Amino acid sequence: MKIARFALAALFLLSAAGLYAADDKPWKPDAGDTAWVLVSTAFVLVMTPGLALFYGGMVRRKNVLGTMMQSWILMGVVSLEWALIGYSIAFDKGNACFGGMKFAGLPWSQFNGQTPYGYADTIPHLVFMAYQMMFAIITPALIFGAVADRMKFKAMLLFSTLWVLIVYNPLAHMVWGSGGLLHGVFDEKTGAADPSAMFPALDFAGGTVVHISSGVAALVACLVLGKRHNYLKEQMPPHSLVLSVIGAGLLWMGWFGFNGGSALGANTLAASALVATHLAAAAATLAWVGAEWAHRGHPSMLGGISGAVAGLVVITPAAGFVTPGSAIIMGILAGPICYGAVAFVKAKLNYDDSLDAFGVHGVGGITGAILTGVFCTRDVNSAGANGLLAGNAHQVANQFMAVVITVVLSAVATFVILKIVDALVGLRITVDEEQEGLDLTQHGETGYNM
Repeated sequence: MKIARFALAALFLLSAAGLYAADDKPWKPDAGDTAWVLVSTAFVLVMTPGLALFYGGMVRRKNVLGTMMQSWILMGVVSLEWALIGYSIAFDKGNACFGGMKFAGLPWSQFNGQTPYGYADTIPHLVFMAYQMMFAIITPALIFGAVADRMKFKAMLLFSTLWVLIVYNPLAHMVWGSGGLLHGVFDEKTGAADPSAMFPALDFAGGTVVHISSGVAALVACLVLGKRHNYLKEQMPPHSLVLSVIGAGLLWMGWFGFNGGSALGANTLAASALVATHLAAAAATLAWVGAEWAHRGHPSMLGGISGAVAGLVVITPAAGFVTPGSAIIMGILAGPICYGAVAFVKAKLNYDDSLDAFGVHGVGGITGAILTGVFCTRDVNSAGANGLLAGNAHQVANQFMAVVITVVLSAVATFVILKIVDALVGLRITVDEEQEGLDLTQHGETGYNM
């Protein structure tokens, strides 16, 4: 009997030791998920130099470096802002509109980048932070296509810093942050929304956070700065569509990381988002070129790359929530809607959005956000919601409210920031400087020495 009792006690102790060892085992990241998000991070970073080429080719030769610099410099400015305060505002736990300050400066005791964070439990926190940083970098860069050829570089720097701090970071928290006002994450079993979200809207990869916010800011900026000197009085064609085509190709490739990486793992959702992204871009390319061909009598290369970007913008909020067939329909709609905004609305309202940042990103982002509420289905993503076609018209209302809140926040904040920057350093270069070009007057160099 004593031997039996001793054996049982020993077995109990060994089992307890085994359980303790299992609980005490250090966490290890999933290698596949971590590798995919690391690669996606690099892909999204490349989109900013891609945007520099895309925009740089579409301006006049005397402004090519100045335009490209407006994108390039943000890889420095926004990266530091994100590490020092932006990431904490966006993703630390806080209230409905702002995160806390626990991660400000990325203190290792609080941030602990080698362990997972609540948004992605299979990858290191550091990888998640870096991935989200790349979104923050490219968003303000999109704005400056609307004011190409005429904004002071120091004004651009000050505006970008304030805009990311006041608009992008809080909006990222509202949409993607736990407890955010628009946080559209639903229970995978019951389909119940986040109870703390007032309007649980779906935004898989940045339709509201990136494209609507930057597109609306672009429209406000071009209205505040005014038109380029001799706008509509002289021809201002792209100086090198070749550069723009290369940039568009990099954007299309980078968008696989932008949307596919937003699954935060190497999984079926990433595959679904990637396929939806590509098909929407392909459909929008054909739709834009077809609309242009019917309207102007010829298909253009500029139309082809513009259509691709429009399709990529429209599918961004929906990529992880819609089927491939729905993605194609969204792309087909994106082409003529964005083309109409560029070819007809801009001419009718007579504003000088130099490179059509609002027509593509603003209008495309709004279109994509609303259509997400139409086509989304839990068959693709159980953490999403069913949309209008699946019998849930309420999701369209949530999407609409997210659009309204984003438009109002970006428009009002952008206007105020521009007025502050104008009072401090001035917004526009002089007429003489505009005629000489950004390259020489702002940077003392030229893009071409012939």
